[in-house]
Amino acid sequence: MEEAQVADIDLETNTNHPDQDQVVRPPRPRCERHVPQRLDDYVCTMLQSVMPMQAPSQSTNSGDPYALSNCVSYNSFSSIHLSYLATISSIDEPKSFSQAIKNENWQKAMRQEVAALEKNGTWTIEALPLDKRAIDSKWVYKIKFKPNGTVEWYKARLVAKGFTQIEGFDFHETFAHVAKMVTVRTLLALASIKHWELHQLDVNNAFLQGDLHEEVYMKIPQGFTCNQSNKVCRLQKSLYGLRQASRNWFEKFTTSLKAVGFKQSKANYSLFTLAIADNFVAVLIYVDDIVIAGNDGARIATLKHYLHSAFSIKDLGP
Repeated sequence: MEEAQVADIDLETNTNHPDQDQVVRPPRPRCERHVPQRLDDYVCTMLQSVMPMQAPSQSTNSGDPYALSNCVSYNSFSSIHLSYLATISSIDEPKSFSQAIKNENWQKAMRQEVAALEKNGTWTIEALPLDKRAIDSKWVYKIKFKPNGTVEWYKARLVAKGFTQIEGFDFHETFAHVAKMVTVRTLLALASIKHWELHQLDVNNAFLQGDLHEEVYMKIPQGFTCNQSNKVCRLQKSLYGLRQASRNWFEKFTTSLKAVGFKQSKANYSLFTLAIADNFVAVLIYVDDIVIAGNDGARIATLKHYLHSAFSIKDLGP
């Protein structure tokens, strides 16, 4: 009886609305794709599929309407470029210490990294106080290639696990100033109008230059041991991965420029200026990239020599 009643209700519903299936709905408007306004300062193109979107067929494995093969092609590459791609693709970078320790090249790279850190005075070996905790570290591996695709050198970088730090315990402030883009444009415009010299510098291992003010302890790097048991590394200088590394580097760079007469701008703390009579030199820093502009070539050369002696600067030229 219950099944018959349900069937009767369905029949009556269809009878009361005979034109229900014939209702014509207007087509939905198509949304036009526009480049976001925030990307106006950049050269970019919207990714579009070469092939029109089609329903996946049963014969294809993935059924992806936006397959990578529709957007990327190797047909235009030269034979030399293809050889280069094949070379760098055949060498895998280790993802963990257990993989890297099996290769003699990575062993040598890790020894060189630790030797460089010790030479820089990055840490001292001390006993861990009872009220302190030691953070851990990890190795990050990267292969540097020459233009012809051959391996130039193996880079092993020791990175502290700063995400385990506790605010107020082993770090306080992390913010570091970077140059505003409007300041970069203004400085370049002035240099062009007034025919100033423009030089670009890069700081080698910038984050390793900052001095630590907090008491931070780190475990012995993986793969290395200490002659004395229960010893850890007390960090004297910043290390990649620490929360306060960028701030400490910027603080030391600021102190070094003020020591030779530069004044820090109040509108943009990343801009430093030096004006003596008609001579003018401006320094703008963005993390570890430095731009120098001015009309005094001799003073710029002296400044570059001073920065190189203080931080090991890579001069990228005009």
